[in-house]
Amino acid sequence: MTSPIFVLGEALMDCIAQPDGQLKPLIGGSPYNLTRAAALRGASVAYLNPLSCDNFGQQLQAQLLADGVRLASAPSHRPTSLAVIQVKNGQPSYGFYREGIADRDYSVDSVLAQLQGSPPGILHTGSLALVPPEHDKVLAIVERAKALGWTVSVDINLRPKLADDLPAYVAAVRSVMVLADWLKASDEDLETLGFTDVNLAQSGRLVQTLRASAQPGALSRVALTFGGEGAHLDIDGQHHSLPVPAITVTDTVGAGDTFWGNTLADWAMQPEGAAARVASTLDLSMKAAAINCTRQGCQPPTWNEVQAF
Repeated sequence: MTSPIFVLGEALMDCIAQPDGQLKPLIGGSPYNLTRAAALRGASVAYLNPLSCDNFGQQLQAQLLADGVRLASAPSHRPTSLAVIQVKNGQPSYGFYREGIADRDYSVDSVLAQLQGSPPGILHTGSLALVPPEHDKVLAIVERAKALGWTVSVDINLRPKLADDLPAYVAAVRSVMVLADWLKASDEDLETLGFTDVNLAQSGRLVQTLRASAQPGALSRVALTFGGEGAHLDIDGQHHSLPVPAITVTDTVGAGDTFWGNTLADWAMQPEGAAARVASTLDLSMKAAAINCTRQGCQPPTWNEVQAF
């Protein structure tokens, strides 16, 4: 039996700086990107946060609907959040504008009502939803969701430049990640959290350290990504590492979201035997991320495109 995926987190417009200095708006936001990637893989996905009634919000809504995502909240009259992205040597850096915006226009009770009205599945969150004080709402939702039988997925996706108080931000992220059943972290996330000697060869040690810091029974599935070096996936101790596929990179915007969205979809659509297929799950998710990296902005591939890669 398949599991639904519900996603809690930001949707925004990625305004990507062009060589002539103009900004090109593209739909984005880490959880939003993941929502699209999981739906395009074939999973049943619902997006929990409100989208704005403004023009950008309508574009965000239209794309989710086209990808087969269910919208769980009514539109908000608040504006769409913006991110300004500078890309150098294929690597993005971000500036965010997130005060008084639509995707933060929700309550703990409104999200819990959606979870209570569905058979328990996978609740995914992370990224900007973990920035204080937003994390207080997310923490309350995660704790209640686990009590309702939901499996909690977290993509850390730290944005240090967004935080006025980085130690408080890191503490907020840790307060949620230690409850996660499934966790994704990048090498940059781990370094910001204080880990040292972060590379693919040290994946086993890094996973063990993460699990030792979590609540008992948490972090049964952990994915670690290392940029151009590769990625590692561990499911209940069954693990596999792979280098990245050979591609011509346009940019890496949304690569991690595409990777984790495809991974969650794999587990949601085939709940049984995940540990036995850890290598194939990792391989297919990395192929999906690689395809995304050949395109500007986050444009996750369809399942047919991944199979044909």
